[in-house]
Amino acid sequence: MALDRQRIPVLEVDATPLRVPDLVAELSRFVEEGSTRTVLGHNLHSVTLTLSDEGFRSLYQRSDVVLLDGAPVLWLWGRTGRAEGPVMDYRLGTTDWLPALGQVQGLERIAVLGAGAEANAEAVRKLESIVPGAQVAGMPGEGWNNDLEDQAVAWLHRQQPQLVLVGLGMPLQEKVLERRLGDMPPAIYCAVGGAIEQLAGFQKLAPRWLGRMGLEWAWRLLLHPRRVAYRVLGEPWVLLWLLAGRRLRRSS
Repeated sequence: MALDRQRIPVLEVDATPLRVPDLVAELSRFVEEGSTRTVLGHNLHSVTLTLSDEGFRSLYQRSDVVLLDGAPVLWLWGRTGRAEGPVMDYRLGTTDWLPALGQVQGLERIAVLGAGAEANAEAVRKLESIVPGAQVAGMPGEGWNNDLEDQAVAWLHRQQPQLVLVGLGMPLQEKVLERRLGDMPPAIYCAVGGAIEQLAGFQKLAPRWLGRMGLEWAWRLLLHPRRVAYRVLGEPWVLLWLLAGRRLRRSS
């Protein structure tokens, strides 16, 4: 059963506002239960996809945890006044909670799915130091296709992990979970985007002061202009169009 959801004003989507200790407690409970769970995150990109793609929306609605990832999503939720303490404590991008995995009770088997071979291997090494004694296995996701997807499902069945970091980029990772979750072994499946490369040190993180100001988009645009230009400069207009269309339909 999903945790209590809260509506994000203006954006018309729901999320599960948690701080790092709260998420650690939930992950510990999920590990103890041993059932299939999903952990996703909401930023403006995911909100746009949720409002425009039925399959994407269904996955988010069924997810057990939907973290507040992007700064605009966090700020809009902060307007509800439901935060206990600083609102920024509720912003949980993947790299905010990965270092706390060592506090998750009973976590002994982790799978890392995604990124290139070198980044995947380095992320596995980093996780072995974060969660001492855990068995951490990795499978790169570069060149993802149907055959590799079948291989990944079979690999997960062999590994029998308790927690899986799925870092194939949005929306591919969500599409894979949407169509194959029922074929995968019971585990906690976390959609982590580019966090595998970030954890491995292959992708430089924005300074935390930029994150607190909601300016990480400028950092990403500076470092990877071709990759993120549309998401940063074009997609917000698509989101505004989608929101306006929904309001017009309700008022007609």
